[in-house]
Amino acid sequence: MKPFKFKEFTIHQNQCAMKVGTDGVLLGAWASLDKQPESILDIGAGTGLIALQLAQRSSAETIDAIELDSDAYEQCVANFEASPWGDRLFCYHAGFDEFVDEMDDSYDLIVSNPPFYSEDVLSGDEARDKARQSSSLPFDELVSGAAKFLTKNGIFAVIIPFKEEATFIELAQKARLYPNRITRVKGNPDANFKRSLMEFSFHENKTLVDSLVIEEGRHQYTEKYIKLTQAFYLKM
Repeated sequence: MKPFKFKEFTIHQNQCAMKVGTDGVLLGAWASLDKQPESILDIGAGTGLIALQLAQRSSAETIDAIELDSDAYEQCVANFEASPWGDRLFCYHAGFDEFVDEMDDSYDLIVSNPPFYSEDVLSGDEARDKARQSSSLPFDELVSGAAKFLTKNGIFAVIIPFKEEATFIELAQKARLYPNRITRVKGNPDANFKRSLMEFSFHENKTLVDSLVIEEGRHQYTEKYIKLTQAFYLKM
């Protein structure tokens, strides 16, 4: 498995069940840095991609990540250390439930590209299946944990399947987190929405909703997608 080269960093991914994908890149590029977060947490870091994107985009002093899988954790640490921002990046080898029980830190920005196949989808690759199934990080645990660690004016950003959007909003509201911004993503103009990029905070504002189409045609990327991701992809 070849490393994935971005403009300012490289992701080695041969030990990771979940490889570099569009979802991660979208969240790392889309999450708002308008409030200039000083501390960031990436829940379920995998290769470390999203944390590295946020290190490139921000001047946050603390960028922590959590990864349960041993191989992915090792790879994430190696990717962090090989990057230009190694001194600001740190990965914990833990499950999110352990982290919630043991840590008292708070973060201005929390991001997660959580596993989301709630139905049993078996590929024959145990690590990949675990990384993809929401049973390894249920949405309710993710939301309640994020609410615990988020600073008063902080932002919690996720990417989830579009079909789970209403359920996720309901869970978030139970934790007093409210949707401030939603971008619904589809692969091409004729496709159905596939993903929802969502941003929550403790402040109940009018939700800004828009959409993003990735391609007009095969490998013909839309202007909006290029603008969002061109700081990262080599060929954008």
